[in-house]
Amino acid sequence: MYHTTGLYRDEIVDVCDRIRAQVPVDEHTWPPILGLYMSVVVTLAYTRRNRVQDELAETYGVSQPTISRAISSVTPLLERVLRPFVPTADELDPDETYIVDGTLLPCWSWAGHRELYSGKHKTTGLGVQVACTARGRLAWISDPVDGCRHDTHGLRESGALTAETAPNWTGDKAYVGNRMDTPFRKPIYRDLLDWEKDYNTSVNKTRWVIEQVIAHLKTWRILHTDYRRPLATFTGTIAAVVALHFYLRS
Repeated sequence: MYHTTGLYRDEIVDVCDRIRAQVPVDEHTWPPILGLYMSVVVTLAYTRRNRVQDELAETYGVSQPTISRAISSVTPLLERVLRPFVPTADELDPDETYIVDGTLLPCWSWAGHRELYSGKHKTTGLGVQVACTARGRLAWISDPVDGCRHDTHGLRESGALTAETAPNWTGDKAYVGNRMDTPFRKPIYRDLLDWEKDYNTSVNKTRWVIEQVIAHLKTWRILHTDYRRPLATFTGTIAAVVALHFYLRS
């Protein structure tokens, strides 16, 4: 069960109990043939592995439309009942040292949505900012923005970074100009000096933890491989997966 869904059975049961306790009966829209527990299992298997719905239908002995209804009904419920586990930008400790980086969550190249294209990643998707402590503890994930947006834009839009806390934050060259601890960019008129190269090396040695944190987040394959469901559902799916990720670390 864990390798299929990312959760152990008792954790799935706890999530189901939370849904039953917090969601009114008239909002119980999951397929009756599956019931709540199996609808949650199907949704977790989909988000954990980004499996094709026809394949899930074959695995669980139902039709593909039933799988689609389960995912469509349970995904927003997961985000809703697990939202209290997700830290907001206001909850970040102003005295803590944070390391931040942006990452693209890819999706299909929908026609008419050029704003999703990231020139840096050469593909389409939505971008989020991820912050962790110097010890590698995930601290915060921003709301998604269009893939065409720069990391600095995403961080500023989130409201997480302030003029007072900026000196405590570390980032890569994408965040130069935000008063954060960032590597030096090579000037166009000279090479980097030896001390600047040494400084860049020291900054990069502290940033490896955020790369691991992002890699761990993307073990939810729905965030790592192209999102195939309707584009309008992408942000809701991201929110649900982020809530699950923090829930498992609570």
